[in-house]
Amino acid sequence: MNEVIYSQTTPNVLMVDDTPANLELLTVMLRVRGYKVRAAVSGKLALQAARNNPPDLILLDINMPGMNGYEVCAELKADERLKDIPVIFLSALSETMDKVKAFGAGGVDYITKPFQFEEVEARVETQLELRKQKRRLQENYDKLRELEKMRDALVHMIIHDLRSPLTGIQGFLELIGENAKGSLSPEHIRYIAEALKSAKQMIQITSDVLDTSKMEAGKMKLEPVECGLDGMIKEAVSGLTALLEGREVRFTPPEKPSTVLADRDIIFRVIQNLLGNAIKFTPKDGGIIGLAVESSGNRVSVSVQDNGPGIAPEYRQKIFEKFAQVELPAGRQKYSTGLGLTFCKLAVEAHGGKIGVDSEEGKGSTFWFELPLSAPRPPAGKP
Repeated sequence: MNEVIYSQTTPNVLMVDDTPANLELLTVMLRVRGYKVRAAVSGKLALQAARNNPPDLILLDINMPGMNGYEVCAELKADERLKDIPVIFLSALSETMDKVKAFGAGGVDYITKPFQFEEVEARVETQLELRKQKRRLQENYDKLRELEKMRDALVHMIIHDLRSPLTGIQGFLELIGENAKGSLSPEHIRYIAEALKSAKQMIQITSDVLDTSKMEAGKMKLEPVECGLDGMIKEAVSGLTALLEGREVRFTPPEKPSTVLADRDIIFRVIQNLLGNAIKFTPKDGGIIGLAVESSGNRVSVSVQDNGPGIAPEYRQKIFEKFAQVELPAGRQKYSTGLGLTFCKLAVEAHGGKIGVDSEEGKGSTFWFELPLSAPRPPAGKP
């Protein structure tokens, strides 16, 4: 490769070798190709030079007095500012184990002495291009993250403003429903009940969005109290009875009541969300939803099983992501979870637990979560 590099930012290469003749030869050759080259005759001086002005790439000898190349590379990788600098080892050591040790220390390439300059130039150019592409990728990722934050902030603002009027709609519908008996036909009363059900669902969605944002930011304070999971499950089933429409819910409480130390409101909403999803994707005719609570050691688990269409293996993690939408096999139906399962995942993990799904296409799904019996410990610096 004889092409001279022209760039707005001249690549900065640090040469580290205790043999002056090697340094001089490579320095002259690399400078002719358009690189900015600095030289260091020891590992200690190399580390000092890198910390003062981080280079774009380092060519590093192994056998040096005081501090060998492996040790220099290890220190570079332990430094947050320098760990991403590519290190190419340039050594007379040619045994396989020497190369393995070099890569283990964090090197990205290995050139054996005596070397051909064309090979050195090609490898240097390749690693510099890889680093440039990595930087661009990181920049693009950072931009996407900023756009995502802007989107989340906008969604948060809109949802926050929607919750108050939705709550008002729910309240007025409840008042109309209470006073409608005797003055409205059964059909109109049914319309009011359907509208009220939709209003409650919309309020639940707004709560999921706002609380998911709080959990992601570490701003949702947990208030652990001793609460019985059996009673919470019964309450959740009772609250969603109107949505069953022929589906059967089966729950046999364990002989010994299951009690955990957790934020009752949050865990209750987790149970509600999982049960609501099971109802949504279970057929009305012959639909069966089973709930169970099991204790094992210092943990307790809750499972919600349905006989719906099931979820393919490749989608079982995706459905817990924000605004995930998965195509189900039955009639190509879309499994759109919005933020319900994302909220569940963040809520359970905030309590030191874990959540997941076991499923088989065409045979239903079992969503489960488990919690420690003790209260969750918040991360340092967070409520």
